[in-house]
Amino acid sequence: MTTKSLFLACSVAAALLGTAPVRAENLIEVYLDAVRSDPLVREAEARRSAALEVKPQARALLLPQVNLGGQVYTANSDGESTFPQVSQTTGNIVTVGNKSSTDVSQYWDYRAELTQTVFRWDQWQELKRADSQVAVAEATYRAAQQDLLVRVAQVYFNVLAAEDTLGAAQATLEAFSRQLEQAEKRFEVGLIAVTDVQESRAAHDSATAGVIAAKRTLATAQEALRELTDKDYQALVKPAEQMPLNKPDPQDEQAWVDLALANNLNVIAARLNSEVASANAKIAQSGHLPTVDLFAQYNESNRDATQTNQSFDPSGGLGAGDPIGGSADSNVTSDVIGLRLNIPIFSGGGTQSRVREQVHLHRAAREKLEGTMRSAERETRDAYLGVLAEKARVQALSQAVKSSQTALEATEAGFEVGTRTTVDVLDARRRLFEAQRDYARSRYDYLINIVRLESASGGLKQDDLDAINGFLTQPTTLPVVRPKS
Repeated sequence: MTTKSLFLACSVAAALLGTAPVRAENLIEVYLDAVRSDPLVREAEARRSAALEVKPQARALLLPQVNLGGQVYTANSDGESTFPQVSQTTGNIVTVGNKSSTDVSQYWDYRAELTQTVFRWDQWQELKRADSQVAVAEATYRAAQQDLLVRVAQVYFNVLAAEDTLGAAQATLEAFSRQLEQAEKRFEVGLIAVTDVQESRAAHDSATAGVIAAKRTLATAQEALRELTDKDYQALVKPAEQMPLNKPDPQDEQAWVDLALANNLNVIAARLNSEVASANAKIAQSGHLPTVDLFAQYNESNRDATQTNQSFDPSGGLGAGDPIGGSADSNVTSDVIGLRLNIPIFSGGGTQSRVREQVHLHRAAREKLEGTMRSAERETRDAYLGVLAEKARVQALSQAVKSSQTALEATEAGFEVGTRTTVDVLDARRRLFEAQRDYARSRYDYLINIVRLESASGGLKQDDLDAINGFLTQPTTLPVVRPKS
């Protein structure tokens, strides 16, 4: 049973049961499901949003910085001091001393400081780097969007190709089953030899294995589509029988390569990453340069204390004095404005090491850019040649299907009159089914290569998928080859 007859049969059955046929979903609908579900695109979007915060953070370093600080504490202190002195009564040198006790009941101070950068080379370079970092994130996000378009097209058409392969395998098995049945009946009446029966049975068994393999391939393709969209599909829309086969425009391979080197988003991101690495090297080099900041401070401190002082004569030569005490309160304010200059002299070799590190990383980024450009050129040439090759292949396989059908009819007619053998019929049927399968696959590959070419050149948009979606007019119901959740 062909795919078309299978779909019609399902539609008739649904009508008899009083239910509507299964709605087939097209390429754009699947793409929109993927946009809402694909984790890779959502991750790229989150990273882009995070990267957008780099610019205001770098700009903030160049704006005035205001800080407020202070402290409050209590403290007790006791002290004793001695020193030599000439006695007024005896004329001898004696040792006298002084005892003091201070009880600080409250001590507090606060300060407010404003700092404005006058010259910091690293901060200016960080501001320039931020622009490149934001551009990298934007290019990476757009590349993820383009990659999603390519992945959706590949997975979508892989499912259809796997479904066609399964249909061809089932048709082959059905034909070989009839052939085996006929061979057994002919052998029973003595029209053919037992070897013909064995040939038919071998072809039938091989076709059975082919159906099993095709089911596995379709299940894998369906699972890849579910992974992309987080959704199972019962029916998809296939390309129309008469699908236009257009050549790339412009029809110049080098022109497409030039577009890719200028507009490929992976190349753009790699080029911007090289600029970021260059900025990092300049930031590291700024560790050798002086810095100048303008600052203004306001300070206020308050001290509320009680202090007691008493003299004494440890040797007994002088009498102890009376205690002298009282409160010691103070309040001090100050205003400071000035320039702060810092000149790095020696950092243990750390600055030089960081400079060398960033120089090496910059060289690595340039090599990464070169590799990305070569990869983009290769992908572009491959996709361009793929479009041309698949266009020619579709045309050739279309004719091959017609030729194989004619050859099968001729072989079957020859078998009826005894001029062809069972093996000839089996081979003719196998070639027909293979041609039908390859023809369907080539049409999908043609469309996929168009998407790949637009992506490699940096121009792939949803509009391109819309154009391809316009070629899809034939609904097909997907067989269930794996358990549903």
